[in-house]
Amino acid sequence: MLNKNIETFIGCDAEYSEARIVLFGAPFDSTTSFRPGTRFAPHIIRSESFGLETYSPLLDRNLEDISVFDSGDLELCIGSSEKALAQISERTATILADNKLPLMIGGEHLVTLGAFREVIKKYPDVHIIHFDAHTDLRDEYLGVGLSHACVIRRCHDLTGDGRIHQFGIRSGERSEFCWADSGHTDLHKFNFDGLAETVKQIGRKPVYFTIDLDVLDPSVFPGTGTPEAGGVTFMQLFDAMRIVCGNCNIVAADVNELCPTYDQSGVSTAVACKVVRELLLSI
Repeated sequence: MLNKNIETFIGCDAEYSEARIVLFGAPFDSTTSFRPGTRFAPHIIRSESFGLETYSPLLDRNLEDISVFDSGDLELCIGSSEKALAQISERTATILADNKLPLMIGGEHLVTLGAFREVIKKYPDVHIIHFDAHTDLRDEYLGVGLSHACVIRRCHDLTGDGRIHQFGIRSGERSEFCWADSGHTDLHKFNFDGLAETVKQIGRKPVYFTIDLDVLDPSVFPGTGTPEAGGVTFMQLFDAMRIVCGNCNIVAADVNELCPTYDQSGVSTAVACKVVRELLLSI
């Protein structure tokens, strides 16, 4: 049994016993390769969520009508990536053991690995649907295999070929694109073309859905550690989320890579809050 956080994401105040979805924050950015600060995202998303309504006109659904428990932010080890990942795994395992759906807010994208390690134990045939600007397929970055630049490659170590589906990708080393194109991952460049067909092929197999918010264009979402021009709009992301959530058997999800200190206007945080709300309601 987890304890409810004092300050919850708006509308996410159900009791643990009655909740289907359990929210938690993973404030970690120790491997960030460019602009740090994503560790502050989970707290500020929770705080700024009260600028939203609980009701989504896009979906005609209300957070007050579903049961979501907010267990707060983990207190993660700063000096050891492996220790931090183990802490994330522990929280994920607790949620999965109680047959609930974990929804994690990062933090940098490496945090996905901690959650996914537990998800694949419970769901060995799980697929990953990955929205991102970056491939995240390096085998190592500056000599380190545990990096946000390597997170999907580390997930592939667990899944093998044919079960990772990447969309919106527009940045990475040539070798990463070649590695993906050789059959290791199903990589779709620049946008969400092919998503509906991919979802249909996956069918009712379990899906881990990971959203790196830098899939959005920096004109929409400048507050991120590695902004990359040429991204999608908010409505394109929303429509893609609806395709995934409306047709897939999602067993876990995460939203990552808001870096609030690089957008003092607060627009990026507002976008991140809305993505989390729509994701909760779509699931």
